[in-house]
Amino acid sequence: MTLAVTGGTGFVGQAVLAEAVRRGMPVRALARREQEPREGIAWVRGDLADTAALADLVAGTDAVVHIAGVINSDAAGFQSGNVAGTEAVIEAARSAGVRRFVAVSSLAAREPMLSAYGRSKRLAEEAVQTSGLDWTIVRPPTVYGPHDREVLDLFRAARWGVVPMPAGGSASIIHADDLARLLLALVPSGAEVSERIFEPDDGRPGGWPHRELAQALGAAVGRKVWGPPVGRRMLSLAARADRVLRGGKAKLTLDRVGYMSHPDWVSRPERAVPAELWAPQIDTAAGLALTARWYREQGWL
Repeated sequence: MTLAVTGGTGFVGQAVLAEAVRRGMPVRALARREQEPREGIAWVRGDLADTAALADLVAGTDAVVHIAGVINSDAAGFQSGNVAGTEAVIEAARSAGVRRFVAVSSLAAREPMLSAYGRSKRLAEEAVQTSGLDWTIVRPPTVYGPHDREVLDLFRAARWGVVPMPAGGSASIIHADDLARLLLALVPSGAEVSERIFEPDDGRPGGWPHRELAQALGAAVGRKVWGPPVGRRMLSLAARADRVLRGGKAKLTLDRVGYMSHPDWVSRPERAVPAELWAPQIDTAAGLALTARWYREQGWL
């Protein structure tokens, strides 16, 4: 099957392209900028607002894997990138007669009232669900692995021995390579995957209590860490400080405080992927350690 992939130059997208190439699956991938030629990948220059590029992207393909999205913006940016962008990809697929559509959402869509980001992901999900296409939605928890910059700050904090975590609660995580294998496993249509929303994870029942996740990050960098619980008020102050220090590159935004303060970001068992279709392969302790090693090799950590 030939795939049309959005977000192929991003963190998760890179993992998906690498896995597709490994499997010998031809890919047409959308990119804002010129990319180096790569065997098995046909790059299409454009973005989600470029209808001509989207038409070119999906032409002659069998399925769309829609990964692209905005994770750090204001409400207008989330609406444009996550909602309107998804609607544009859906329209391109419909116009080209491409029926199969696998969309990457977020656990944040489960609680749309907590953040503008979560609302935009929920609205994007609704656009997919009402598209008339043969769809599957995947809500990943926190995704980690080499090349990622979103979780990098937690590894850096662990290196200093202090990993502040939201007070109470638990969260699930997943390695990017496991997520990539899942997305490609979902491409073939079937009754067990069509019109389903899945919430994958690393296979740890009940997710990771925040304190234990902090300790796991410490083990990955070879440090014993303290994981002080941080309440919503302190997170808000930290977000304002991050904005002052890093401006538009701030990772802890006020919008993120809304969902970070929520105690339950554990993938739900009732939305688990059928075991005969996919199961995580990467042990989290080993995956975190390998990620830390990669960061060091790149000079990021």
